[in-house]
Amino acid sequence: MDFNVKKLASDAGIFFTRAIQFTGEKFGQVEKTELDAHFENLLSRADSTKNWTEKIFRQTEVLLQPNPIDNTGSRIEEFLYEKLDRTVPSRPNNEELLGHYMQDAAKDFGPGTPYGSTLIKVGDCERRLGSVQREFLQTSAIGFLTPLRNFLEGDWRTISKERRLLENRRLDLDSCKARLKKAKLAESKAACEGEAVPDFQETRPRNYVLSASASALWSEEVDKAEHELRVAQTEFDRQAEVTRLLLEGISSTHVNHLRCLHEFVEAQTAYYKQCHLHMQDLQKELDSSNGDVFPNAFAGNPGHSMASGGSSPLDPASAVETDTLKIEEVQAPATGTRKAKVLYDYDAADTSELSLLADELITVYTVPGMDSDWLVGERGNQKGKVPVTYLELLS
Repeated sequence: MDFNVKKLASDAGIFFTRAIQFTGEKFGQVEKTELDAHFENLLSRADSTKNWTEKIFRQTEVLLQPNPIDNTGSRIEEFLYEKLDRTVPSRPNNEELLGHYMQDAAKDFGPGTPYGSTLIKVGDCERRLGSVQREFLQTSAIGFLTPLRNFLEGDWRTISKERRLLENRRLDLDSCKARLKKAKLAESKAACEGEAVPDFQETRPRNYVLSASASALWSEEVDKAEHELRVAQTEFDRQAEVTRLLLEGISSTHVNHLRCLHEFVEAQTAYYKQCHLHMQDLQKELDSSNGDVFPNAFAGNPGHSMASGGSSPLDPASAVETDTLKIEEVQAPATGTRKAKVLYDYDAADTSELSLLADELITVYTVPGMDSDWLVGERGNQKGKVPVTYLELLS
């Protein structure tokens, strides 16, 4: 391998000079060229943009793939395919897998049974939700994550590289300033020594000759240092302009990210809207078969026949309409009452309902003809209808 020894020595000298200048600045022993306030503001804004963009990017990845530990294998596979510039094979997501398992379970339990038929309906809905999620993830990755990644891996790397070059140019400029300052001090000292009139009666008049020679040498050194300073100043100004233009481009980055953010919100809105519609359709399907799938847990209790004078709860003659039900006339059955724990606070809508406080225990029971979503609750001398969804029935 062919080495350029002169270039290697020159680069080593420049590095050493910059190291000395940098160390002197840290200890406050040498002067440092300060950037103007506008430039400092641009630098601060760029750093803030980079830091927050990186946090938003990482957290969005977590949002779109909430279980990175469970998906470590798939992520490694995606990384390898990306490095090999190949398309990642499609795989079912969590919702689609859940739907598939539910439908397989329904086949095993029997699709004609209430549980099996419900598993088929819910499994089909889960698979549709998985398809919607897949589309949302793809849209978000292309429209939001990709622009953020391009900024971090492209634009920001370019900005960082130019900022490092600017810092090196500044160190070179300050080194030239320090060298020129030292050369001028030495020249002044040599000139003062040279102004003294020599005594030619001395046996050694060579001191005067040496002083004059040193003055001339330092004058040459000053000229050389001034030339190097002009060159360093020119390079610093040029690099500062390049860096400034890149930093001002952060404004365009904000505009681009703003547009991508709007697209992300639109994609997220469409995703949740579709999920809501699918769940509404599923709920309607389940409600249509509510009597078969969710039978009244108290309907088969023998205590009901005793409380109703031996008539069946399903007998229309003995059924009491909910809207005409008078709570004060309802009597608790001899058997069939249960304790229930209140899960959430509930404010009664009218006098027929009972207000609830979370974590309290009440006695509940059902009456013939009452909506299956409601129970009669008693707390001391208070009595009223209570919603089943607010209760945890205890054994």
